[in-house]
Amino acid sequence: MNDSVPGDSAPGRIVLLTTSHRVAPGLLSWPAWQALRAADRVLCADAGHPQLPYLREAGVEVEHGSATARELVDFCSTGRRSAVVLTSAEGESALTDGLARLAGSGRETMPALELLPGSYDLPGARLLDLVQVMDRIRVACPWSGIRTHQDLAKYALEETYELLEAIETGDREALREELGDVLLQVVFHARIAQDDPDEPFSVDDVAGVIVDKLIHRHPHVFGEESAQTPEEVRAHWMRTKDAEKGRESVTEGVPLGQPALALSAKLASRVRSQGLDVTLPAGDGIGYELLALAVRAEAAGTDPETALRAAARTYRDAIRAAEGL
Repeated sequence: MNDSVPGDSAPGRIVLLTTSHRVAPGLLSWPAWQALRAADRVLCADAGHPQLPYLREAGVEVEHGSATARELVDFCSTGRRSAVVLTSAEGESALTDGLARLAGSGRETMPALELLPGSYDLPGARLLDLVQVMDRIRVACPWSGIRTHQDLAKYALEETYELLEAIETGDREALREELGDVLLQVVFHARIAQDDPDEPFSVDDVAGVIVDKLIHRHPHVFGEESAQTPEEVRAHWMRTKDAEKGRESVTEGVPLGQPALALSAKLASRVRSQGLDVTLPAGDGIGYELLALAVRAEAAGTDPETALRAAARTYRDAIRAAEGL
């Protein structure tokens, strides 16, 4: 491990090698492996660092311990040597502060200093952090540790409505926050399910189900079929969904507990998509009038729930104006 590093004009080289805990240990970048193999000295203060077994397997000798800035500068300045410090999750603030002081003094001939990322987070990597944080909370928090699916049901509904409001008001900051709150509900429920004594499943199982579903219902993306318009995409989706579910009625899978206007529109959508000739039930009372309005709105491409909520928001503003607010 004493190969020279070509191109260095400074006396020696100090490399701070960072890695991501969200990437499998051993999957380091090629520049990282080059720096490690060329180093005259590799140090790591964390004896439990996940990269250590893989470095040892690759024949890289790692010293367990830390060195001061003064020690590293002296070592690397002698014989143009290089040292790599494998940083811990907490970072190496004492070392970096010491190096900054020496470099800023103007009295030192400093080795080349380099911060080298050894691995990079992939898109979605912070989701792994969320899973880990939720797991710790489930174990250590007295309140979260005893929650059940039934306990959390109301929060899922509340967070969904708050997300809907953020979408309708166009508040981007609120949208980001509310999406996180909805995501928390998913991860929390999955973590509770993991503790079930009879039928446990994990967040990976949840993700696996939806990934399989998305691939299967998008044959125009992942298969040989073609879809050039949104209508053709919807046709693919409904056809594969019907085949998966094996439903006898178009009303199956429509939750009756949803808001009444949304329920009416969903039923009307199912009827229209299947080309069924269904006469609207007639009766006395405002309910049948509202049903007819909802079906008419759905046929015109308008979500009656959203439309009424927008009108209600305008009504609220009018009320506040009448109050002088």
